[in-house]
Amino acid sequence: MSKVITPQQAADLVKDGDRIVMSGFIGMCHPQEITYAIEDRFLKTGHPKDLDLFFPTNVGDGTDRLGMNHLAHDGLLRSIVGGHWNLVPALAKMVNENKVQAWNLPIGTLAQLLREIAGGRPGVITKIGLHTFVDPSLQGGKMNEITKEDLVELMVIDGEEYLRYKPFKHINVGVIRGTYADTDGNMTMEKEAAFLEALAMAEAVKNTGGIVIAQVEDIVDKGTLNPKDVKVPGILVDYIVKGTPENSWQTYLDPYKPEFSGQIKKPLDALAPMPLNARKVISRRAAMELSPNAIVNLGIGIPEGIANVANEEGIEGLKMTVEAGNIGGVPASGVGFGACTNPDCTIDSPAMFDFYDGGGLDQAFLGLAECDSEGNINVSRFGPRIAGCGGFINITQSTPVVVFCGTFTAKGLKENIGEGKLEIVNEGQVKKFKQDIDQITFSSEFAKEAGQKVLYVTERAVFELKDGVFTLTEIAPGVDLQKDILDQMEFNPAISKDLKLMDERLFKAEPMGLKK
Repeated sequence: MSKVITPQQAADLVKDGDRIVMSGFIGMCHPQEITYAIEDRFLKTGHPKDLDLFFPTNVGDGTDRLGMNHLAHDGLLRSIVGGHWNLVPALAKMVNENKVQAWNLPIGTLAQLLREIAGGRPGVITKIGLHTFVDPSLQGGKMNEITKEDLVELMVIDGEEYLRYKPFKHINVGVIRGTYADTDGNMTMEKEAAFLEALAMAEAVKNTGGIVIAQVEDIVDKGTLNPKDVKVPGILVDYIVKGTPENSWQTYLDPYKPEFSGQIKKPLDALAPMPLNARKVISRRAAMELSPNAIVNLGIGIPEGIANVANEEGIEGLKMTVEAGNIGGVPASGVGFGACTNPDCTIDSPAMFDFYDGGGLDQAFLGLAECDSEGNINVSRFGPRIAGCGGFINITQSTPVVVFCGTFTAKGLKENIGEGKLEIVNEGQVKKFKQDIDQITFSSEFAKEAGQKVLYVTERAVFELKDGVFTLTEIAPGVDLQKDILDQMEFNPAISKDLKLMDERLFKAEPMGLKK
């Protein structure tokens, strides 16, 4: 029997009440063709309905145009377990309206959970998530009032606390994406920007009795693929769907960039320097913390600019990594996040998180959305807006040096930057240093226990967690301590006896001369 089917036939294979797992990361590796077909079938027939959707990382562009937002229809979904939510507002709206049960859990543990399910093991047992909102002593990752089931439990092993992320006993359908498949179902991923969890996902589905559907760019004769290029073997793939070109883009940035998938190396001097603005100031100050030959993770948003600054400054020897599985090169930004220009290598995402969780990173630079007086950080939820924790918890709890990066205030902030100083022209309407935050995505208590070095870098001030105390250590030239900093916070931080001015080179147009 041929494994080759149409997108419509693939959609017909999804039954009411199925648990379905789908691949993808921000704007890449998503089986768009099959997602559209499932949506189309539901809108025409009312089936499949009551699906339990599972994804380590959401896929979308922040609108209802692309990705998993096309599954956001009343009745189509019963529950959602996901790691990152920021780009699927239609799904988040259903969560806020209590139309689906929903959990937000770290993408690293969800990626690893697939592998544990495949191996028939009792879930992921880890310290990742302790003292954060996914800890069952706080919220257990539950995202609304109708969500009651505990997917995470607290355990004590040898006198130490751990969390167990429980495995799903059955995954009925897995939908993955690759580049080519032969007629036996062997799938390659040579033009994809990352491998993600494709193999672990397929193994988890097959070993729990489900079916695996692969969307690919093209189908070739059996025996014609290089066996070392095959990332998912045909024994794990039940059906193959050939995607259309418009639904087979490498990322939501471009149909295909060979420098993302290792076919070519692009001269990095082709990357334009960032303009001098708040984002560049923050990226520069964060880059001053870079250690020679460090292994680094850069988070989505403002931290992405650190790679650009490092390139402009000619800083060599760093190894940038992103949780999608790319090591080396320059990480892409926006809906291309997860891809890298000129990566040294690409590994599976569960393996990358093994490396992260075990302390393999030297430094991590992550976003700063909200911070409380204890130095706890929230990047995952802001009232009705659900961003999700992504890989944030995995990375921040396992890295010895963590630098949070963000503007001091938000919404309407305007500044003049130049000639070695900063001037606040229009203050932002939203304070980010708050007395209380909606969720704890980073726990200062955990950091203190682990002995981590933690910095909080903004365009006008730098804070540090000193002996567990949130402390102001630097302010920008040109700003007023009281008016521009303390009055824009909902709490009074400790102030270092050695309070310093931030380096004036941060606020000048020319390169800083950071090369070490």
